[in-house]
Amino acid sequence: MTKRSIFAFLFASLAAAFLGAAPLRAQVDTHSPIPVKVIPQKPLWLKATVVRADGRSIVVSEIDNPRILHTFTYSGRSLDAITRVLDAGGYQVGDKVKIKYMPGSTVALDLRGRPSKSP
Repeated sequence: MTKRSIFAFLFASLAAAFLGAAPLRAQVDTHSPIPVKVIPQKPLWLKATVVRADGRSIVVSEIDNPRILHTFTYSGRSLDAITRVLDAGGYQVGDKVKIKYMPGSTVALDLRGRPSKSP
């Protein structure tokens, strides 16, 4: 082989390598949105012990893991219930309650539990 043919062969192989490595167009259309089905979340019930409660919020610790604290504000329905409880003396530290809430939210949708007698 001559120097020219070696040079031509190397040039052709390099050109083929660069053309082969060129980015190809994807087969996915990126201009139209992809529909995603959103799964609605169901509210959860949390069994907890009252740490502090007032007219604006309630701080509770989980019964299963007392080191985890949650702070909830009241929704319209639970605000009516907590107002009645506060008028009767309110929740005291250690009272057991069940709080209905949406995962990822800090709003108590419903609040159930018997307040203890205030001292």
